Amino acid sequence: EGFLHKMCSQSVQLFLERMNTDKSGEEEEKEHNERNTRVCTSCEKIHESISKWMLPENARGTYLERANCMPPPLFIISISIAELAVFIYYAVWKPQKQWITLDTGVWNSPFIYRPDKREEAWRFISYMLVHAGIQHILGNLFLQLILGIPLEMVHKGHRVSLVYLAGVIGGSLASSVCDPLQALVGASGGVYALIGGYFMNVLVVRKHVFLVGTDMGFALYRRFIAPVNGPQVSFVAHIAGGLAGMSIGYVIFSCFDKNFIKDPRFWISIVAYLVFLVFAVFFNIFLSPAN
Repeated sequence: EGFLHKMCSQSVQLFLERMNTDKSGEEEEKEHNERNTRVCTSCEKIHESISKWMLPENARGTYLERANCMPPPLFIISISIAELAVFIYYAVWKPQKQWITLDTGVWNSPFIYRPDKREEAWRFISYMLVHAGIQHILGNLFLQLILGIPLEMVHKGHRVSLVYLAGVIGGSLASSVCDPLQALVGASGGVYALIGGYFMNVLVVRKHVFLVGTDMGFALYRRFIAPVNGPQVSFVAHIAGGLAGMSIGYVIFSCFDKNFIKDPRFWISIVAYLVFLVFAVFFNIFLSPAN
């Protein structure tokens, strides 16, 4: 009898423990679902605000259908932080007049693209990390964040980074061919690649034209007017980056959920890009006046 009583007690205790476990599991799942709902609601509000600010009315529906906050836009945020950190290093920790315009601290940087340092191949990419002044860094950061974050929420980091870096590399190579004796700084090649891909996929609104025009105006100023007070900086990367965006960027951003590798337009753009790359490398080695 004592044995049976003990067995019954253990069975009841085990049953109660299972009930409590199931209950706590249900409560945890409920809390998890509530958290996800709150996060989704916040993301939806963010996307609605972005779409109203950035897009014409007829393009907002497509954006809202495809945009989501997971994964977060890590590429564009990370590259922006890196560019800002490098700017602060040269402007604050190595004090220069670089807050206003290009100065010797940046001119002697191992990151800047210079025609006399072309054999250091990393400079064809690393020039995007240094900028020619406060208005230069602020303009690039503003443009790439307001365009890059929404684009990355829709197309994800691997697509946005491909377009961005295609513009950066294309910008430096085009500058080395078309403006071979001038230095190059700034992320404008990558920024304009995003702009080119974006403009090819949605109608352009006037405020974006104004922003791009202002940034291009500063680029022309640094190339043709600023040399009175300092070194010249090429503006060709803006144009080349835009062309990269309107070709490679257009194909990648127009695919949305599709696998762009299967799109023949992507390979046509890649082949054209590679042909230009080979020509630019050949030009720099054998034909450049900077030699």
